[in-house]
Amino acid sequence: MVNPAARDPSRHQGEPQTGAAEAVEQYLGLDAVMARASSENFPVALRLLPNAARDHLRAIYGYARLVDNLGDEYPGDRRAALDWVEAQLDGLFAGAPRHDVFVGLAPTVARFGLDRRPFDQLLAANRLDQHKNSYADFDELMQYCELSANPVGRLVLAVFEAATADRLEASDQVCSGLQVLEHLQDVGEDAARGRVYLPADDMERFGVTADDLTAPTASAALRGLVAYEAGRARAMVERGRGLVGSLRGPARLAVAGFVAGGLAGLDAVEAARFEVLGGTRKAGPARVLARMAGVYLPAVARYRRVRGR
Repeated sequence: MVNPAARDPSRHQGEPQTGAAEAVEQYLGLDAVMARASSENFPVALRLLPNAARDHLRAIYGYARLVDNLGDEYPGDRRAALDWVEAQLDGLFAGAPRHDVFVGLAPTVARFGLDRRPFDQLLAANRLDQHKNSYADFDELMQYCELSANPVGRLVLAVFEAATADRLEASDQVCSGLQVLEHLQDVGEDAARGRVYLPADDMERFGVTADDLTAPTASAALRGLVAYEAGRARAMVERGRGLVGSLRGPARLAVAGFVAGGLAGLDAVEAARFEVLGGTRKAGPARVLARMAGVYLPAVARYRRVRGR
């Protein structure tokens, strides 16, 4: 299992060099980072939340998008860029944040006493991406999701002061399912970067080769594999229904949006007959809203029934 506390052996030692840090800061734009954050599946319901809750969640997701952006798209030394993130976290948790993303995050960390570990885990996932490009089996992929996805859900629950053991377990399942969905939607894009998030043993079982991942359209073998992995993801995301029902108020709305976005995305992949190379298969607003109603309203009705007893 990947140890999130362990340092990437290939990472730069000590503080990032001044020139590297300046290059990263010149590359970054807070508005662009937050716009990217607002376009993802996670914040579907953010516009309906109270301002304070929305601002806290945007701050957390802004950090997650910043780290992903540096790990996936930064044109310079990405390892140095991720070292820069670590130095920024050092400043944040020492009470002296520097970059705008971390200045914006500071009130959320202080208000809820957030632990640094989830932020370090998200950073560790992106460091792992710099030198690991395949996963032997689904268990190993789930270990990656423990770093790349699950910390976001845990931070969301912390912001809503709803982080019980049962909820954290369900949140981990949902977040891992959403990460698998994203990998399925981005099979071709990831392969172009030299990364394969489809488990190697499943690829062998379905007869999928590396060439299949970069073809113009998905082969029958790849479609079969995507259908199989999508089924796994759906089972995990479905656990979110119980999680939504256990929450109240803005927390329920936010997590319902999270779950609805995942289910709608899986519906879109299925409706495309698991063709994930011939175009991006993502859910449109109508599909997400329909799923939102199906996730949120039954939770409200169940809560009212329980209160009426």
